[in-house]
Amino acid sequence: MLDQEKDDFNTNNEDFKSDNLSDSKSSGDLEAIYDIPVTVSAVLGRTVMPINQLLRLGRGAVVELDRKIGDPIDILVNNRLIARGEVVMVDETRLGVTMTEIIKSDK
Repeated sequence: MLDQEKDDFNTNNEDFKSDNLSDSKSSGDLEAIYDIPVTVSAVLGRTVMPINQLLRLGRGAVVELDRKIGDPIDILVNNRLIARGEVVMVDETRLGVTMTEIIKSDK
């Protein structure tokens, strides 16, 4: 009985091979979503503080974050963690982020 179930699985699984899927989906199908805007954020770190401490912050105040210099930063797309990276200088006045690790989604 077990061998028959294995044969059934192998036969039925043929419809789901990647070759068959690539025939049914073309790159043109994805073009419809290429222009949808997303929000990309680079999070240097986080902290928690009581509201009264937050209200006392003024110009020049330093807020200590939960990361150290050299630690990777979080890269989020639409508030979902997708990668970690490092801060880089793009030019003399602008910063950027280089991705060093892609985070696999559980979904």
